[in-house]
Amino acid sequence: PFSSSARRKMNLKSERRGIHVDQSELLCKKGCGYYGNPAWQGFCSKCWREEYHKARQKQIQEDWELAERLQREEEEAYASSQSTQGAQSLTFSKFEEKKTNEKTRKVTTVKKFFTASSRAGAKKAEIQEAKAPSPSIHRQASIETDRVSKEFIEFIRTYQKPGQDIYKQCKLFLDTMSHKRDLSIEEQSECAQDFYQNIADRLQTRWKVPPEKVEKAMDEVEKYIMTRQYKYVFCPETTDDEKKDLAVQKRIRALHWVTPQMLCVPVSEEIPEVSDMVVKAITDIIEMDSKRVPRDKLACITKCSKHIFNAIKITKNEPASADDFLPTLIYIVLKGNPPRLQSNIQYITRFCNPSRLMTGEDGYYFTNLCCAVAFIEKLDAQSLNLSQEDFDRFMTGQTSPKKQESDSFSPDVCLGVKQMCKSLDLLSQLNERQERIVSEAKKLEKDLIDWTDGITKEVEDIVEKYPLEIKPKSQALAAIDSENVENDKLPPPLQPQVYAG
Repeated sequence: PFSSSARRKMNLKSERRGIHVDQSELLCKKGCGYYGNPAWQGFCSKCWREEYHKARQKQIQEDWELAERLQREEEEAYASSQSTQGAQSLTFSKFEEKKTNEKTRKVTTVKKFFTASSRAGAKKAEIQEAKAPSPSIHRQASIETDRVSKEFIEFIRTYQKPGQDIYKQCKLFLDTMSHKRDLSIEEQSECAQDFYQNIADRLQTRWKVPPEKVEKAMDEVEKYIMTRQYKYVFCPETTDDEKKDLAVQKRIRALHWVTPQMLCVPVSEEIPEVSDMVVKAITDIIEMDSKRVPRDKLACITKCSKHIFNAIKITKNEPASADDFLPTLIYIVLKGNPPRLQSNIQYITRFCNPSRLMTGEDGYYFTNLCCAVAFIEKLDAQSLNLSQEDFDRFMTGQTSPKKQESDSFSPDVCLGVKQMCKSLDLLSQLNERQERIVSEAKKLEKDLIDWTDGITKEVEDIVEKYPLEIKPKSQALAAIDSENVENDKLPPPLQPQVYAG
């Protein structure tokens, strides 16, 4: 309220200007008896605070009702889309109506390119009609999008007033981005980064939210925003991300002959535990492409990197260093050949929360992955300590790298690598012996077949030269002692003679 001296000064100034001031005009509008302030819309300080508090509470209540109404609309849209999928297809009349609307919209879109520039009003109407979606086409919300929306709404409820503000800002950002599809991907990335910064500043300065809760809220905001924007901003047609993906995949396939020894990888896959870690690391780096949120893609890179560190630790029996990690990561990328590698890297760079990329282990591992891809793209003979002739022959597939002999290893090479090479040499020798035995067995089989054919031919020639003649059976001779008339002409049998001594 104004003091008596202040009222006197106001009356004197008004009288000097020739203005009559009614004392009732200086009173508070609410009728509390205190004098009002024109800067506060005619209210005194106490009444103005009460009015401001009421207006603020009303605005918060309206925002909360808006959030609940939007949630109900999303749930009803999802339920109707699910029921529509199980129902019968559209009737013939509705199908014809839809077909006619689509045809009219396409014809209008084509006509607008040939419309004269003088017909500005007609052209504007045609553009608006072409942009307007068909009433028979409804947006089908995916299961994952619906799940993320419900989780986000449940999360912001725990933040109360700041949560209402976050939800309102997110819906406003999504509506704004839906009208900015024609912007370049770099401009959309700048909009997303500015939005992240704005939300973080509002939570810290306006709502005084603790830093740990701000970080968690930003993760949920990123998850909600990018799940809905994923199909529009991941590998868009206006960029050459897909072309880069194909070039990297072709390059990795051409480098299939690179061995761990060439990259100085301190990992022995002969150890079962190490082999399991390598398989898990490859699985994680491949799984990155199936995620939608940049933070989830970074989590896959982090898990892959931790498996690599464990594999090195088991092999060397000591903690791994950065010099050991990067060559092993390059080897994992060459062995796994992840799909759409460049698109995933660009997506993370453009739309990930910048605080996560600049600090923490996620940013460190992501930086190493970018370095690994850059190394693979520029890999040459000097990088692998090879001559240019050998490198060219390996790249063209004319020959493959020979295994190192155990005697040619440097003293600092671990025992596992030496044992692995010895085992590979032994397997190579066994393979050569097996091939030689199989060759000799085939030769022996051929010799046996030729010998059998030769014997058969000789037998046939002898039988043909000396044919077998079968004579008739002759009559059997009678015994000497038998009573046979024909035996009468025979001399008498010898009689034994006895000589006296």
